[in-house]
Amino acid sequence: MMGMVFTSCHSNEKNYREAYEKAMERRKTGIGAETYAKIEAERQRYTHVINGDSVRMVYVNANVAIDSTDVAHDYNVVVATFAQRINAKSYRDRLREECGLKGSYVLFGGKDKQYYVIAQGFDDSAGAAAMLRDLDKKVCLKILEPMPWILKKI
Repeated sequence: MMGMVFTSCHSNEKNYREAYEKAMERRKTGIGAETYAKIEAERQRYTHVINGDSVRMVYVNANVAIDSTDVAHDYNVVVATFAQRINAKSYRDRLREECGLKGSYVLFGGKDKQYYVIAQGFDDSAGAAAMLRDLDKKVCLKILEPMPWILKKI
């Protein structure tokens, strides 16, 4: 009986050691090819070509969230997303005051119920793509990845 106990423990220890070594190997080499392929596919998923520029465009059902006087356009250049309204409003106010983007506004919606801070909205995709191309010259605030992108309002 004791022989069975030691034998069964030995095989589990061997399995654990092999799993540990595989995990350490993955850590050394980075992510696996399958995981990398999934990440790359997701990154490319929403890419559109507009006037020769590849841009990320996501279709979202969203409405103006903060000021009812703001007008939402069909194509919106998103520079930040927030879960809380106060953070979105603060970022929008900074865009207006510090960067001079008086037409910036906040949309709310999407499946994740997020607040999208819009640097500027456009009625056509070409205008939004042009804004994206020159965004670093127009937005003085730090923009975090995976921003910026175009929100197509549906």
